[in-house]
Amino acid sequence: MRRNPAVFAILVGGLIAATLDITYAISFSAWRGVPPTRLLQSVASGLLGSASYEGGTATAVLGLILHYLMALLIAAIFYFASRRLTFLTRNPITWGALYGIVVYAVMNLVVIPLSAFPHQLKFVPIVVTTGLLVHMFCIGVPISLATRRASLATSA
Repeated sequence: MRRNPAVFAILVGGLIAATLDITYAISFSAWRGVPPTRLLQSVASGLLGSASYEGGTATAVLGLILHYLMALLIAAIFYFASRRLTFLTRNPITWGALYGIVVYAVMNLVVIPLSAFPHQLKFVPIVVTTGLLVHMFCIGVPISLATRRASLATSA
């Protein structure tokens, strides 16, 4: 059976990135005393606003689903960009890390401010530093490696 390279790149890259990112986020938040349910509700608050914190497990599950959907979308954007910008698959570590920086900037400077997220974003140095590193190496790089693998499979 022949696999679809777009589906492979998007699903594998997106699911790995989402899993690594949410694992980091839950661990880092727990270290700071924030329970996983509250963290996941904060993801859902981008859609629901403050009401997400009153929704219990249901809004936490919604937050987790939204997190994975965003990661799949981020992976799809990279995959389809790489169809035109073929250099993106030649050095997946470099381009993936740079893509992670772009994703971090877009999420924190565009998406979250335009969402219903009810809190003022604070750019605390340790949070920015770890966030950038996670976006570079746990989001951007897995997505670019999956895209490269899918690209190599289609050219073979």
